Amino acid sequence: MNMQFNKLVFAGLLLFCSYASFAQSNERFQFIALGDMPYTIPDDYSRYERLIFEINQTKPSFSIFIGDTKSGSTPCSDEYNQKVKGYFNQFTAPLIYSIGDNEWTDCHRPLAGSYDPIERLDSLRSIFFGTSKSFGKAQLNLSRQADIDPKYKKFVENSYWVKNQFLFVNLHIPGSNNNFERDERSKAEYFERNQANLAWIESSFELAKNKGYLGIIFFYQADMFYTPTQAVKEDSGYRDTLHAFSKNAQEFKGPILLIHGDSHRLIIDQPLKTVDQKYTLENVLRLQVMGAEQVQAIKVDVNPRSAQPFGFTPILLRQNMNHPKP
Repeated sequence: MNMQFNKLVFAGLLLFCSYASFAQSNERFQFIALGDMPYTIPDDYSRYERLIFEINQTKPSFSIFIGDTKSGSTPCSDEYNQKVKGYFNQFTAPLIYSIGDNEWTDCHRPLAGSYDPIERLDSLRSIFFGTSKSFGKAQLNLSRQADIDPKYKKFVENSYWVKNQFLFVNLHIPGSNNNFERDERSKAEYFERNQANLAWIESSFELAKNKGYLGIIFFYQADMFYTPTQAVKEDSGYRDTLHAFSKNAQEFKGPILLIHGDSHRLIIDQPLKTVDQKYTLENVLRLQVMGAEQVQAIKVDVNPRSAQPFGFTPILLRQNMNHPKP
């Protein structure tokens, strides 16, 4: 009798634990998206610090910073990058960083210090991606492409993690035409990184399908939808990426969110087309975050129980506004 009772209790506990685990994996959660800041230095430091404080007050699951830690006309020094790293670690929740163009591709400009962009990229990888963890006072363990695929061991910046059955994927796709410009050395860098990015996109979709994840969030810096021709022109540094997104999104069918910055305006729309460029892919939303003059952010709500799981709430701090002045 006691043995049978114990079995029933044990079975009940297993059922409860299984249900609790399922409920947890389908729980609603929020994260923050921001980037392209601080641009006006040192004036924007106080605005940035105010925004970080506000984000910490909202207690998100994590924040993602989608590149451009400074403007393209300020020095690309190691000292400044260490300051950026210090800011990233002021976030209470984990922060994940995606590299922008102002941190390296544009560093050849005289106002940016006339640096060698490839050397600056090597430095960024060393300073920001030396471990498998995120930034922030609490940290996430990230799965890096460099650790998963030896063929792409250089690309420590590409990573993914999973939250409540949603796959989050970090890609290194900067502005300035993805560095597919200027000289043959830049183009060689582009071709190598582009192959790594395409492989990471393909493997992310495969992972999501194999694991039965509910949706995928990709984030990167570049505005690949600046003009419609970026999806088709031969000299576009984004053509391959957009084709990969279109092809895989059509096959995946689940909800997909693309998050980027670069153009400094808040936009939520559906710009991704089918492979033949004839139709809008309705399962793909794009969030472009504000930045530069607008030192603000976006709270993204994810509801795993909803067919359209993504909701967006701008964080617009009155004290950070330029127009109108507070």
